[in-house]
Amino acid sequence: MNFLRDSIVKGTVVNDRLVAEGEKVLYKTYNRFPIVFDHAEDVYLYDEGDNQYLDFGAGISVCGLGYSNALVKEAMKAQIDKGLLHTSNLFYNEPAIEAGEKLLEAAEMDKVFFTNSGTEAIEGALKIARRYQYNKKSGKTEIIAMLGSFHGRSMGALSVTGKEHYRAPFEPLVSGVKFADFNDLESVKAQITDKTGAIILETIQGEGGIYPATEEFLKGVRSLCDEHDLIMILDEVQCGMGRSGYMFAWQEYGIKPDVVTVAKALGNGVPIGAFLARGEAATAMVPGDHGSTYGGNPLVCAAASAILDVFKEMDIPAHVREIGAYLWETLDNIKAEFPDAIIDHRGKGLLQGLEFATDIKVGEIVSNAILKQHLVLIAAEHNTIRFVPPLVIERQHVDEMAEKLRMALKEVTSGDR
Repeated sequence: MNFLRDSIVKGTVVNDRLVAEGEKVLYKTYNRFPIVFDHAEDVYLYDEGDNQYLDFGAGISVCGLGYSNALVKEAMKAQIDKGLLHTSNLFYNEPAIEAGEKLLEAAEMDKVFFTNSGTEAIEGALKIARRYQYNKKSGKTEIIAMLGSFHGRSMGALSVTGKEHYRAPFEPLVSGVKFADFNDLESVKAQITDKTGAIILETIQGEGGIYPATEEFLKGVRSLCDEHDLIMILDEVQCGMGRSGYMFAWQEYGIKPDVVTVAKALGNGVPIGAFLARGEAATAMVPGDHGSTYGGNPLVCAAASAILDVFKEMDIPAHVREIGAYLWETLDNIKAEFPDAIIDHRGKGLLQGLEFATDIKVGEIVSNAILKQHLVLIAAEHNTIRFVPPLVIERQHVDEMAEKLRMALKEVTSGDR
């Protein structure tokens, strides 16, 4: 017992020291929680004091297979043992070819370019759209994006992000971007001119508050792109890779984009993203148009290749549909228990959100859940809590989450508001 007590005390001291040092050296663009995670297993994180946290954030939708998947670890170790971590894109490497073949098969696309992140994938997708129209000498350089969207924080990705508070400090941004209302086809039609070259949207808006596209809207956008010869770009950085209950969320709707971006769960924690294209969009760019020093290097692609194997062998999308339905039922029950606090429940698969009344501070709920209940949650726009656990969770993890969430909600909502 003394050993346990001493370990906890030691862990707290180390945690506090590292937090203090982190405040000194790390650029302050994140409001971090005062926790230093030290190790992880399955769907749990452990801090310096060996306290266990149930993870329903998955590193912002990244760790789809949870932590310490044996096959992924073995694949990375084998590549490390070869000593070949990087060659540059002046040469081919086998892991990139294997990962590319598997990803293209899953997405039903023709060509892939590997990047280091989702934001970089968006940059490449936008360049495909511009290059496609340049090749046709169409003069179509404008892009329609959606209000409420989030595509990243680099200058191009930020330019098509439909949230003014993200864009304002960095303007002027890339020109020629117009915004339409998500799930409002007439709003999109109103923005189309003879200068429009592409439409970009998330199949499910994540950061924007967990809003899935309607089937009518997505099919309507596809039809508009066909009618006007526009490139349709779907951002599936967060909602792709099985999270919606389909390998890619658009596959539920019976349409296909010209370009799709993916990242996050593709690497399960290693930095990799990709943009994929089909048809004329797949051949729009030529040597010299785009590049990435680290993109598609052997180490990250060895991980991605193994991850894609696990997704296929375990049929992760089917598992997500099953557990996602149970999560939906559970969150619906919690919504019914707190009718004055929770006003909406949205999402698909294991990308779900609870929206709270304006007088409820979601930040307090998330903080209480993390710091007191040891439940990792993350917030989204519109006063929403985002539930994006590892895709391998089981029913008992949903039950454990629900118990902890109820405790956090009762503490935050019990007083006068």
